[in-house]
Amino acid sequence: MSNSTPGKVLLIGINAKYIHSNPAVYSLKAYADKYYPERPDGCVLEIAEYTINQPADAILADIYQHRPQAAAFSCYIWNWTLVQELLGELPKVLPDTELWLGGPEVSFHTDSLIRTFPQLTGIMVGEGEETFLELLHYYWENTVSLADVKGIVRKEGFTGERELVDINNVPFLYAPDTAPTANPSKQDFDTDIDTAPRHTIPDAFQNRILYYESQRGCPFRCAYCLSSIDKTVRLRSMETVKSELRCFLDNRVPQVKFIDRTFNCNRKHALAIWNYLKENDNGVTNFHFEIAADLLTEDHLKTMRGMRPGLIQLEIGVQSANEKTLQAINRHTDMHLLRKTVAVIHSFRNIHQHLDLIAGLPYEDYDSFADSFNTVYAMAPDQLQLGFLKVLKGSPMEQCADDYGIVYSSKPPYEVLYTKWLRYSDVRRLKEIEEMVELYYNSSQFTHTLPVLAQYFASPFGMYEALADYYRANGFFTSAPSRAYRYQVLLDFACTVAADKQALFAELLTFDLYLRENLKSRPDFSPKSSPDRDKLRRFYENEAQTPQFLQNYDGCTSVQLLRMTHIEQFSYPVWKKHSVSCPEKLKTPAYVLFDYKRRNALTHDASFYEILLP
Repeated sequence: MSNSTPGKVLLIGINAKYIHSNPAVYSLKAYADKYYPERPDGCVLEIAEYTINQPADAILADIYQHRPQAAAFSCYIWNWTLVQELLGELPKVLPDTELWLGGPEVSFHTDSLIRTFPQLTGIMVGEGEETFLELLHYYWENTVSLADVKGIVRKEGFTGERELVDINNVPFLYAPDTAPTANPSKQDFDTDIDTAPRHTIPDAFQNRILYYESQRGCPFRCAYCLSSIDKTVRLRSMETVKSELRCFLDNRVPQVKFIDRTFNCNRKHALAIWNYLKENDNGVTNFHFEIAADLLTEDHLKTMRGMRPGLIQLEIGVQSANEKTLQAINRHTDMHLLRKTVAVIHSFRNIHQHLDLIAGLPYEDYDSFADSFNTVYAMAPDQLQLGFLKVLKGSPMEQCADDYGIVYSSKPPYEVLYTKWLRYSDVRRLKEIEEMVELYYNSSQFTHTLPVLAQYFASPFGMYEALADYYRANGFFTSAPSRAYRYQVLLDFACTVAADKQALFAELLTFDLYLRENLKSRPDFSPKSSPDRDKLRRFYENEAQTPQFLQNYDGCTSVQLLRMTHIEQFSYPVWKKHSVSCPEKLKTPAYVLFDYKRRNALTHDASFYEILLP
């Protein structure tokens, strides 16, 4: 007797984290639901999502409970190791279930994969919506032969290339309970968003990052990227995009990440979307875009300037500042224009900018990478992503890796080990520096301390290099300090290069700490001096009666105000940014009030005010 359920097909997505979702499997299901709505009795299409942090045994047991006739895995570098383990076990417990693979991790070297995993029925190559739809017809009605389904690889061979899907035929992944108007009119978009009909995002997507694509393909040919293979950019119609964005806005979704490879490669398309988001901002939702900063126009910048802080965030791939490296990876960046544009956006104070670098690229040695790091660091990004080259299957970089002496791991994520220019020991050291950047720069917890500390080093890269050496010497890479103790570690490190400035750095770190948290207990490194209690009492009594600074605490007593805010005494003007020279000691102590109800929308820092105590 078969232990699978005839007619049941299961799409399996294994995500890196629970908060993520798998747009690929939802796109396949949405496409099938739209174009194959009338199905034979008993035919069911389901989705099962897991994470790479779950035990393989638990995932295996859950798939067994579904007992599908066919199971299809969505495969990426982050889940491929786990998928392979499941492929070895599933036939043992579900011998009648036919197994399929799809996704970028298995769309190349398919002949080798079919030989390695003989238990596979087949592999879907490239875009899967039409291919998967035909497979359902095969399983549910047997109206097609597998040999006639384009875009699959079986033991018998490849059935041939499939034409790219019309992206406008792909349904909205997050199908609302009541679907938006099929062909919305202009009047629909002129309707005020607060009075428009509400459409509900399904419960499966609550408290998760939602992914969205308004285009497919990329016109650029970056050698490390799979998107360089599909150079035809296909745009979703603006009417459709607006109706779908409106669904996110109506539901006040916390974050939507556009998965368009270079969102602003079509300037008109990008401008229309940004204008729509600006005009219909719900005050909550954040939209993430990957862009080329040197392609932004004055119209783009004009729109951005007037956006709510936190409405959008930008990820900008710099990758390297070495011109020879950029040429080798087919990346044509106007570095001067990029630097200028990033500075202009930074001046708006309303948009989070995330700049990327990649270590291990051709012609980039350790010193060259340090120069690239310093170039990007000088742009003052909100986050600096120090990544490492991943030689993806099917990418142009895979084809020329031997020419460049690029040696990389044979297991996912196929990360660089060394190159002609970068030794393995260099890569390992850059890994340590990456961790320092993550803990101290990208955490945004040390925004006033780091600029002062950097003045004691020849370059920012040199500072993080020395900090990594300090971590290694003290065993912190194997026994990581807690988040709170990192402040003490940074103070101790600062004292190794500026022992006479211990009091200054203690105050800088105290300011940075209270900027983020209203601590119940005072940290050990903080200065012992504190404001006079009688002065504090009088200040809060005055604020409770006639607020000068704390405007958002209606009805609160002076005691409540004291608990909900914080006042710190300083001997240095640490609340100011000091990136050029060290702050001089004040003639008389100053007092700073931290207001935790009013936080910066981008950094989440508390508002603060220099005050006089009565």
